[in-house]
Amino acid sequence: MKRILLAAMTTTALLASAGAGFSKDTLTVGEVLEPPGLDPTAGAASAIRRVTYSNIYEGLVRIDGQGNLKPGLAESWTTSPDELTYTFKLRQNVKFHDGTPFDCAIVKFSYDRATAPDSTNAQKGLFEPIAKTECPDPSTAVVTLKRPTSTFLFGMGWGDAVMMAPGSAATNKTKPVGTGAFRFKRWVQGDRVELERNPDYWGTPAKLAGVTFRFISDPSAAAAAVLAGDIDAFPEFPAPELLERFKADNRLQVEVGTTAGKVVFVLNNARKPFDDVKVRRALAHAIDRKALVDAISSGYGALIGSHYTPVDPGYLDLNSVYPYDVAKAKALLAEAGVKPGTVMTIVLPPPAYSRRGGEIIAGMLSQVGLQVNLVPMEFAQWLDQVFKRSDYETTIIGHTEARDLDIYARDTYYFNYQNPEYKALYKAYTEAKDETQRIELLGKLQRKLSDDEPNVFLYALPKIGVWDKKVQGLWKNLPIPANDLTAASWAN
Repeated sequence: MKRILLAAMTTTALLASAGAGFSKDTLTVGEVLEPPGLDPTAGAASAIRRVTYSNIYEGLVRIDGQGNLKPGLAESWTTSPDELTYTFKLRQNVKFHDGTPFDCAIVKFSYDRATAPDSTNAQKGLFEPIAKTECPDPSTAVVTLKRPTSTFLFGMGWGDAVMMAPGSAATNKTKPVGTGAFRFKRWVQGDRVELERNPDYWGTPAKLAGVTFRFISDPSAAAAAVLAGDIDAFPEFPAPELLERFKADNRLQVEVGTTAGKVVFVLNNARKPFDDVKVRRALAHAIDRKALVDAISSGYGALIGSHYTPVDPGYLDLNSVYPYDVAKAKALLAEAGVKPGTVMTIVLPPPAYSRRGGEIIAGMLSQVGLQVNLVPMEFAQWLDQVFKRSDYETTIIGHTEARDLDIYARDTYYFNYQNPEYKALYKAYTEAKDETQRIELLGKLQRKLSDDEPNVFLYALPKIGVWDKKVQGLWKNLPIPANDLTAASWAN
């Protein structure tokens, strides 16, 4: 027995000694929300893109960590002088994880699928300008638009515009097959998604042999996992009040960056009394946004006055339009005929900015005579009831898509804002060929939203990342919802 024990101890010591020379080649990443599926072209949840963007799926173009548009599965492209025709030169020798070759037929299938009448793409509006997709040869895709659309190319860099193969599109929700640097290995629902390096990747291979996304919704559990080393990186940590504890730990790196995400108190403009602009403005005056940000995210997060953030081009600071003013809010509610004691409901999905924010906003609204019912709701139900069926009064949600002013110009969207003047402005913006004119129109769009206040615009989500100091290649900022780990690695 002693010999066996001695041998075991010796083996352990040798492994520990040798371990100092080994470099880790896997990464465990923490995420708050588990995605409802793994097909970003068939679901609105940003949690899908945080797992799959660039890692599993790729589009013709991609958006990098600085928000710049880069070549993806298209190595280059040209635009016709009238800005109606985009000709993409496709990369050669690219294969999907199941061996399906990538060529123009895939591009046509993907875009035709997104524009089809029965399309389930949550951002179908991105593809609406497409008139047709043609394939003069397998390595060339020609996309013709109905009208000039300056936002088209950037939109094709979103997770909603990734390429799908006909043979796997139907099952990508649970068994994703893409062209990315990682391929799907396993999904243990309620716990984790595992990816492994794609050995046949067309581009620069991933440095990591594997990645595990673990889903931890409770902030205390998330903090414990980080401190114990069970989580190597938590790119969007849910409890900013704990950052000082992490900063004091010399094993950890804390990075506070920016995002294009907007936390919005969403109002169903088709429901009374939220169809009245006086009521919407009253709610804006009733909320002390600075106090809200201090309470929810320890002061991290820039206040916004429209559906746009400081990182977006052409941003206007409209924070002073609706200063916190209880008396003004009461007066506007009285003018709109809303009596003290009126009851309203706020539906709250799981993120802390919603659950915590709902409690704080309810307290503020009580000061102007409104009685608030808070209804916690799991995200899958929120997506169905609120986002899909628009069956709600108000909610609090983070819109994480970049430069998404188009959602207010859509004929159908879940907060039911309908304004012909805004639609005309947005159309003029997308068709403008001059950058100066586009920036001017961006300003008009932001002012129009601020004036109409279809939703109460609260603050821009910060990106609060915590990870092991030896981890390299993670995004500091979040221009789009993604955890692109294709360049991530461990320092030697």
